[in-house]
Amino acid sequence: MSQINVAEISRILQQEIESHGKKVDVQETGTVLSVGDGIARIYGLERAMAGELLEFDHGVQGMVLNLEEDNVGAALFGEDFKIKEGDTCRRTGRIVEVPVGDELLGRVVNAIGQPIDGGAPFQNADRRRVEIKAPG
Repeated sequence: MSQINVAEISRILQQEIESHGKKVDVQETGTVLSVGDGIARIYGLERAMAGELLEFDHGVQGMVLNLEEDNVGAALFGEDFKIKEGDTCRRTGRIVEVPVGDELLGRVVNAIGQPIDGGAPFQNADRRRVEIKAPG
C-alpha cells in the first residue's frame, strides 16, 4: 500500500478551488461551404441573427443576410479571396453598426465604418445599426 501524500492532495485541492470560479467562453462557430462574389455560405450557425457581424479567419468580417434552415449567407467585408471552403467563422452576437456624427466629416472609412485614411480611430462617435427602417 502506498502512503497518502498530504502535500500532493493539498496541492490538487488548491488547484481545483482556484479553477472553480472560472467561466468558459463558448462561441458558436460555422464552417464555410462556398465563397463567391463577396458572399459566403456557412454551415453551423443555427442561432445567427439577420444583420449579425461575423468574424472569419484572416481578419475578414461579414454580415449575415440570408437565414436558411441548413446554412446562412453572409456578405463579406474585405478580401474574399482569403476565405476558402472549410474555413471557420465565429458569431459575435452583435448587429452590424457604424460610427456616425461630426467626427466622420472629411474622413475616409470602409463599409463597416473603420477609418482607412491613416487617421486616428474614432473615439466618441455615436453608433447606429447599418440596417434600419427608413424614416417616413
